[in-house]
Amino acid sequence: MTERSPAPGGLTLVEALVNTLDMESGADALDTPEGREHLGITAEETDRARTLRESLRATLLAHGGHPPHRDVIPLGVLLAEAPLLVTVDAADGSAALAPADGRSLHARVAAAVAEALVAGTWTRLKACAAADCHWAYYDRSPAGRGRWCSMQVCGARAKMRRYRAKEA
Repeated sequence: MTERSPAPGGLTLVEALVNTLDMESGADALDTPEGREHLGITAEETDRARTLRESLRATLLAHGGHPPHRDVIPLGVLLAEAPLLVTVDAADGSAALAPADGRSLHARVAAAVAEALVAGTWTRLKACAAADCHWAYYDRSPAGRGRWCSMQVCGARAKMRRYRAKEA
């Protein structure tokens, strides 16, 4: 949907998870073995992944100042279940949070969020303001006030709707 470059660091995982659902067409990559494999989850983990995805989407909408798209379990509640470890590199002493269970999607997402918080990039990951889109994108605008995943698609549609509303 977007012409934007992927989010930095671990946020690529969050962006990829949120973007498994095309809200306009209803296509859900989590319905396919390939889509699940891309995220490293099994068919049995699909419902939990969908719950996490929609909680993330609501949070990313909030980053842009938009209300949640629907009622969801708060992201903090879901990530509280995710065991993380502090790792320290013996060579340079740098520390990081890492999933205690590297396979758990929730733990990998929690580690990505923690990494983004430290890097100051977390609130730049947003969901498109278009109600029929809500695609995740990384806002690289200087002021951090981007609204749409794509100015050519969602932004143009919104501007056209505003123009037509004024003409009516």
